[in-house]
Amino acid sequence: MAFRSWKHLLLLGRQDTFAKAWRSRRGGAPSLRWKRCSHWSAGKSLDPEVRAFLEENTEVTSSGHLTPEIRLRLLTPRCRFWKEKPDLWPYGDPFWAIYWPGGQALSRYILDNPGVVKGRSVLDLGSGCGATAIAAVMSGASQVLANDIDPIAGIAMIMNCELNHLNPFPITIKNIINSEAGNWDLIVLGDMFYDEQLADGLHHWLRKCIRIQQTEVLIGDPGRHQFLSHRIHSQLHKVIEYSLPEYTRQENNGLTSSIVWSYQPSDSLESC
Repeated sequence: MAFRSWKHLLLLGRQDTFAKAWRSRRGGAPSLRWKRCSHWSAGKSLDPEVRAFLEENTEVTSSGHLTPEIRLRLLTPRCRFWKEKPDLWPYGDPFWAIYWPGGQALSRYILDNPGVVKGRSVLDLGSGCGATAIAAVMSGASQVLANDIDPIAGIAMIMNCELNHLNPFPITIKNIINSEAGNWDLIVLGDMFYDEQLADGLHHWLRKCIRIQQTEVLIGDPGRHQFLSHRIHSQLHKVIEYSLPEYTRQENNGLTSSIVWSYQPSDSLESC
């Protein structure tokens, strides 16, 4: 089965399972923030077996995406698992190994507008390959926390930091949605609105972070139906739209652009 078919499964079928995982892994105690919540940080060694597997079965690339400044380990047509059966991949579905369009737009925006993150604390929610967190570090963020529920994504993020000559940022591997609102200056998230129940949870939690901590929220999305049809869309301000490179268009069913949105909920909305 070609990886295009595998990616179709990730986009349509298996994201329901992934969404359930996000919903079921509840946030921990409120003290688990920044340094204490990270499973990995600078200087922590990686599982050599996992590292070797990822080095063998991903390709280092910086082409075909909106951010040629950032090098990433991704699944490409030259990788073995582009053509292998998905079930032969020994870990959880590798959502992190795809540089999704929403994340590309967020990363490009941060690199072009470093003042958005400079000197600020940034949470990259659903970080995946870690590109947006990397862009934040490159642009001068004072603190960056990357979050994902897949431990292999955490390992890939550290490897991607190494590729870009950066000290690894703290990474937490758990679902922090519905936990107490952390004290972040900025939350960024891309390509997360693919399931209605997960989208509802994100909507309420992000609104709580804004209400309690005055957090700024930026969302990247290429215009998927689940995102455009969700009620959060009426509370978004379009920041910028990017035309996607041809390679990214081909790998995302012909989507042609990706947008960065600022989430600005109305004061009249009911409390979280």
